[in-house]
Amino acid sequence: MVSRSSKRRGLLVGVMLSAVVGGTVQPAIAAPPRDAGDQAAPSRTSAVGAAEQEIARTLSVSLRDPRWRAQVRAAALGTEDVDLQALTGRANAAGDRDLHSSVVEADRRIAGLKGLPASTGSLLRVRLGAPSMRSGLTAGATPWIAVAATADDARSLTAYDSQGRAHAVDTARVPDRPLYVLDIDVTKAHRAGLRVLQHAFADKGLASRPKTTTAANGGWWATKVTAVEVNDDEEPWFKGAAEMFSLVTGFGQDGAARVDSVDMPYLDYDGTVYYPNQILVNWSNYKYDLADVVMMEDDDGTNYRALAEAITTALLTVTDQGTYIPLVNAVLSAIPDSWFTDDPDYVESWYTLAQSSTGRLNGASGNGWMTVEPYFVSEL
Repeated sequence: MVSRSSKRRGLLVGVMLSAVVGGTVQPAIAAPPRDAGDQAAPSRTSAVGAAEQEIARTLSVSLRDPRWRAQVRAAALGTEDVDLQALTGRANAAGDRDLHSSVVEADRRIAGLKGLPASTGSLLRVRLGAPSMRSGLTAGATPWIAVAATADDARSLTAYDSQGRAHAVDTARVPDRPLYVLDIDVTKAHRAGLRVLQHAFADKGLASRPKTTTAANGGWWATKVTAVEVNDDEEPWFKGAAEMFSLVTGFGQDGAARVDSVDMPYLDYDGTVYYPNQILVNWSNYKYDLADVVMMEDDDGTNYRALAEAITTALLTVTDQGTYIPLVNAVLSAIPDSWFTDDPDYVESWYTLAQSSTGRLNGASGNGWMTVEPYFVSEL
């Protein structure tokens, strides 16, 4: 998985929001520095983290039941990430039905805390902490339950034993004791969150339907990614699979700021070159021959509804003046300091991508590169 340390979270928000307003902002002024307290903020201190800790403790105590413990073991060995709500719904012990109700309520609470609709459904997932733990997950073993840390540089995880007692687990090495890691389905939350943002933008006229010339031209020009690599090597054992995505931003055909999200689910590992042949930019959506790309890895602390409200409030002041307008400080002033903790991780960014761009493009922060080429998408 590709991931960035928490010290870059302040940079992420500045770059992301500068892209949202369509500003061509150089990396050096992308975001004002946050104070040391923001950079060193511990992970999982939010209400979302508290809900996860509560369920982790409850789940650990439930593993005293040997039948239920065997059921969880089989599920964890059978798939990488187990839907906890679905698993507890199939519980074969009466007491575990109470656990199911607790998980359903926690999923609902977490969705609300993240500004996601109730229809998002189950979010909590459980997985084996590391592949090396498979051999130790014997029928008689009672694993601990740990809550995944958001920060890659976290020094310890809180894990609970079958008596509900908390233990600090060192993240510097894979523990000898098998443990399950409780986390949020980042892919599901991310996609639901982007829909919340897009709907909020559309409701305020910031993501109106583009006026394309597809019918007249028989297609549209695009920029296609033919190869991409990210070089970061910060991959702690306790992190699960990443959800990589990019925001392509600029002014739409109607002159309003536009944001298009592009999922990159294949981009899981650093130091690996991928050849996706993926459409990155649909130029018929944009008024100008320039767009910015911000690549991110999603975590799980953002309240998308509150974030959308703050962004739209700032963007309603943006007017099309025939060029990109850098309004980073104006947007950042609308964002509470608390949002600079547990936001999606900034990975890389590319500025002033044009329809004619071709060949290798190095990212602004030196953490990645991609090769692109113009591509015409024809009608059938």
